[in-house]
Parts: sequence; C-alpha cells; structure tokens
Amino acid sequence: MDDPLADDCCSVCRSSFNIPCQANCSHWFCGNCIMEVWHHSSTIQPCKCPLCRRQITLLVPGEASLRRHHDPEVAEIKRKVQTYNRLFGGRSNGLIQRMQDLPFLLRRLLRELMDPQRSLPLVIRARVYIAVK
Repeated sequence: MDDPLADDCCSVCRSSFNIPCQANCSHWFCGNCIMEVWHHSSTIQPCKCPLCRRQITLLVPGEASLRRHHDPEVAEIKRKVQTYNRLFGGRSNGLIQRMQDLPFLLRRLLRELMDPQRSLPLVIRARVYIAVK
C-alpha cells in the first residue's frame, strides 16, 4: 500500500493525514506528527509507535506526499524523515556519517539542555550513550 486508506486518520492528531508517513510497524501518521512524537521523546534513540509501542526504525513518506515535492512543507518533512532514517535505519554509522550528523546532534543537545524539564534525564542518557559507544 502506497498511501493510507482514504477514510483513515492520524492517530496522533486525529485528523486527516497531512504528508502521511508509514512506520516500519505499518501504522500511518502525519509526517509532522511523528516527528513531534520523536522530538518530545528521547532524541538519541528511535521513538516508539504511539499505537503498538514498537520502535520505529524506518519512516516512509506516502506516494502522494512525494508527488508534492515542490511544496516547502513537504520538503521539510521529507528532510526530517531522511535524518531520522539515517540515524535509526540500521545502517552502520561510519566516521564520515557521524561527522555529518554532528551539527544536527549538537543543536538538539543544546536545545534539550536549555529545557529545564528535560536537562537532567538527557545528561544521564548522554553519559550512558557515550559510555556504551
């Protein structure tokens, strides 16, 4: 299936799909909604599907969204989905890829460190992540 069913809706925002993306668990979400779920959870690991709680390691935009490539909103969501897939898609992260991802990860780290509600858990997770890698 290349796109969600016509009468289906996003389980995050409960409205019609806007730039639909399918997760590896086969559930559909608005591209922006699933990116918000990821941004509000731990950003150093894949988010979990809001429906089945399975880790999302791959997001695939629907065919209809890909045809709207001239739309700036679609281009932005596509870029975010590509970043997500690169981080959690299961490919090995070589030194070059880690260097390319560094600006993105540093911006995210700085943003989360500035958030008073999330800074302590993030620091603990970052220390664990660094120790494991």
